[in-house]
Amino acid sequence: MFVITGATGQLGSRIVDQLLTRVPAEAVAVSVRDVDRAAHLADRGVRVRRGDFTEPATLAHAFAGADQVLIVSAAIRGGGAVDANRAAADAARVAGARRILYTSHQAAARDSLFPAQLTHAATEEYLATLGTAFTALRNGFYASALQFAIGDAVRTGRLVAPADGPVSWTAHADLAEVAAVALTREGALDGITPPLTAPHLLDLEAVAGVLTDHTGRTVSRVVVADDEWRSTAVARGMPEAAADFTLGMYRAARRGEFAVTDPTLETLLGRPATPVRSVIEAIAAD
Repeated sequence: MFVITGATGQLGSRIVDQLLTRVPAEAVAVSVRDVDRAAHLADRGVRVRRGDFTEPATLAHAFAGADQVLIVSAAIRGGGAVDANRAAADAARVAGARRILYTSHQAAARDSLFPAQLTHAATEEYLATLGTAFTALRNGFYASALQFAIGDAVRTGRLVAPADGPVSWTAHADLAEVAAVALTREGALDGITPPLTAPHLLDLEAVAGVLTDHTGRTVSRVVVADDEWRSTAVARGMPEAAADFTLGMYRAARRGEFAVTDPTLETLLGRPATPVRSVIEAIAAD
């Protein structure tokens, strides 16, 4: 049985949909914090059980009978994220899963300037100690994150953000499809994968250019100092911890941590990756 966590989230829901095109519904189970939100999956014949990484006792029931468990990284900031991911990995091993998959990131590293990468690096290291086969899916930076960076740039004509750098923005749909391939095609991806990225790098200057081309309205890239950006964001209601977390993303980008592309994703898809331009255009249309 395939067990997928986070199956009502942006990535997990797409992974389940992709998996259901490859295997019977009775071979698929999901572990979710709110079973009501997964009722549509139960209606399709998927086993739905409550599981919460922060309540490890719930995971034994959620993971029971698992052959493979795909852990979507905990949506928690700080040290608690590593503890939650470890709890899920431990539960998968105890449940008898022969293989654990984990949604990591292309820039996972202990010295990253973006706090999320420290979590991914620590989780990858822990998976390697368990004695169970594992795959760390080093996903490209989610293209949907551009929604936050773009904000109201089309309306104002100004894309305001700290200094950044090139990023291989990658669509959730492509990463979900590759995860389903990894689950169902033995040996396709083992251990820590190559970066699973789209082939093109864009910084926010280039994003502003795409917005300009698409909308016909000039959108200028405006670079502001880190402290100024943080102060403005907090004044507008962003929690200080969230502002610091986001600044880490910009600092890592300008250090070049996300300026990586690799053909593995497109090779496994057997087609070109979703162009980031199409994602930007969809954001602009909202």
